[in-house]
Amino acid sequence: QVQLVESGGGSVQAGGSLRLSCAASGGTFSAACMGWFRQAPGKEREGVAGLDRNGDTIYADSVKGRFTISRDNAKNTLYLQINSLKPEDTAMYYCAARPRTGYCDLYTGFFGYWGQGTQVTVSS
Repeated sequence: QVQLVESGGGSVQAGGSLRLSCAASGGTFSAACMGWFRQAPGKEREGVAGLDRNGDTIYADSVKGRFTISRDNAKNTLYLQINSLKPEDTAMYYCAARPRTGYCDLYTGFFGYWGQGTQVTVSS
């Protein structure tokens, strides 16, 4: 059973940076598509970044140039570097995994495993 635990969220001012982490266990991390999603109050969960086993990435248009997804397979850890934070980035951020797949996509139904989330709050 795959388990995902996010950390690194917090409260920051606009323009600041955060690095989110997601520790994975119980599966073959290196062979999975890993993704980051976020959900703001009253809104649907949206995909922001994905990273497949070949190192190919996909990003939502709203975060391109500011968010960077990466992984350390030796540590079974996924990261999301968030720069130039904006108040509209305020949300709960979730890590997601789909094991044994050769590609990634950014819709919630693609992923079968989810973490509990870490809150990011950006003040203006």
